[in-house]
Amino acid sequence: MKLASITAAIVLAATTAFAEGDHPMATGTVTKVDSQWNKLTIDHGPLENLDMPAMKMVFVVADAAMLQGLGEGTKIRFLADRVNGKLTVTELEVE
Repeated sequence: MKLASITAAIVLAATTAFAEGDHPMATGTVTKVDSQWNKLTIDHGPLENLDMPAMKMVFVVADAAMLQGLGEGTKIRFLADRVNGKLTVTELEVE
């Protein structure tokens, strides 16, 4: 019985971790790069983890180095989240 309880707890923890943090990256097109304020304007598809539909909006980037090599029209894949109350790009890949 004790083993069954431990196994159930492990399965529940793994399921919760997957549900909270394993969201697919969204796709988008950079429409503006603001290196002074570390911001990107992205015309993007749906953001599953934020329950947002496709739209064009401004994001802060978690690391200013993410802006290097980006320009208007660059196709990207990215993950965004709320960090300190701001919508923030936390991962970014150029397509």
